[in-house]
Amino acid sequence: MNQNMQYILHDQINFPALLIEKFASLGLNETQLAIILQIYTAQRKGNNFPTPEEIAEHLTISNEICTNLLRQLIQKDLLSIEEDQADHNIIKESYSLDPLWKKLYTVDQKVEKIDNKIGEVFQKFEREFGRPLSPFEIEMINNWLDEDNHDISLIYAALREAVLMGKVNFKYIDRILIEWQKKGIKSSLQAQQSSKSFHTNQQNNAVKKEHPYDKSLYYNWLEE
Repeated sequence: MNQNMQYILHDQINFPALLIEKFASLGLNETQLAIILQIYTAQRKGNNFPTPEEIAEHLTISNEICTNLLRQLIQKDLLSIEEDQADHNIIKESYSLDPLWKKLYTVDQKVEKIDNKIGEVFQKFEREFGRPLSPFEIEMINNWLDEDNHDISLIYAALREAVLMGKVNFKYIDRILIEWQKKGIKSSLQAQQSSKSFHTNQQNNAVKKEHPYDKSLYYNWLEE
């Protein structure tokens, strides 16, 4: 191996690929990502607290802009400043990227959990319908989640309501969700209470139709 190749290999750094993919979801822009990369690189070279001037020297921004962006990173809890007591009781400051790593991988885990829950929605509907969903039905579920922002538990509640009414089809479930949205129902508990009230009224109306009010059925004790 020649010296040039050795230099190239030793000059490499290990930087999280997930941050490059997900930085925008953390509220970072490209310049802030570049600042984080410069801090990361400086610390690997032994400079744990590079100044804004030292960071801006490798970027296309001024020292003032770099200072403001560093302040923003700290305010967003993506960067922190730690104090270490070195020899002779001298306190040294250093940047810590731990808040960034924690937030990055926590967000990624949350996204994964959400994706899994959405996948379970399609599976639940397929089990209830006893068949694979059509592209139109898949699109409708996506609209409920993405455009209408219905909670998954509310969609399940609408499915249960449709099953209870013996009308297991997507148009009926969509009508239920629309009605609940008009009434300001946003949770499965509110939906359950509304459904209970509805069915109670239905039963009362059925009893009235079956047994209409007739005075002759009641004994008038006042006339005895």
